[in-house]
Amino acid sequence: MTDLARQIATLFEQGNGAAREAAREAFFRLRGELSAGRVRAAEPDPASPAGWRVNVWVKQGILLGFRFGDLADMSVGGRWPFFDKDTMPLKRLDGSSGVRIVPGGSSVREGAYLGAGVICMPPMYINIGAWVGEGTLVDSHALVGSCAQVGAKVHLSAAAQIGGVIEPVGAMPVIVEDEVLVGGNCGVYEGAIVKRRAVLASGTILTGSTPIYDLPNGRIITPAAGEPLVVPEGAVVVPGARAVTVGAGREWGLSLATPVIVKYRDERTDARTELERWIR
Repeated sequence: MTDLARQIATLFEQGNGAAREAAREAFFRLRGELSAGRVRAAEPDPASPAGWRVNVWVKQGILLGFRFGDLADMSVGGRWPFFDKDTMPLKRLDGSSGVRIVPGGSSVREGAYLGAGVICMPPMYINIGAWVGEGTLVDSHALVGSCAQVGAKVHLSAAAQIGGVIEPVGAMPVIVEDEVLVGGNCGVYEGAIVKRRAVLASGTILTGSTPIYDLPNGRIITPAAGEPLVVPEGAVVVPGARAVTVGAGREWGLSLATPVIVKYRDERTDARTELERWIR
């Protein structure tokens, strides 16, 4: 563990009794590292069953920033009134970053990392602690929540919601790996992991406890105890339904929404997602 990690862990354990200026200084150092992409809230770990590990101290440091921040006027030009913690300003970007933020009301908090070639279509929002890989498209009304990890060349379609997970600090954040296509109005929450090159059809909802029905392999994917839900690499997932077979639900003919893997990505699927290259 680095000196900064140890300092943050100690300050976090002290709660509200922590030295205010020390906590703010440690947070500002962490925020700079997060913004530059040198530190991440979670990172790949081949030794982990899910392939990722949580950096608890990073989430502790972000919480210090909220705890010891002061409410400040962040209004723009006297026309757009905003009030937030002074520790959480907007991210400062310039043309040299290679990031495109199209005009129209998008926001990126400082402490988020955006790789070169990221495209932000208005309005969208990226929260502190998020990591967005190079060449990813964040479409209109999409959300990348706090500490979410989004890989390279991902397409987050309009109104896609990639949930944030700050607390509990040991919980895995939502992770979307490289070259994933997330359809419109999808929601990925509670630390679910979407592996490389998967496709989520429009309207698919995933949570940490959602069972996924894998038709090609004749299995039901559920998270192991203490582990996140994992969507397999290359899976094509669509919204589905399963019948309620107990109690009055059976008599009433009720069903519950559930994601279904209908196939795994192949040349035909890739042809349909080729539009990405033209957009970029």
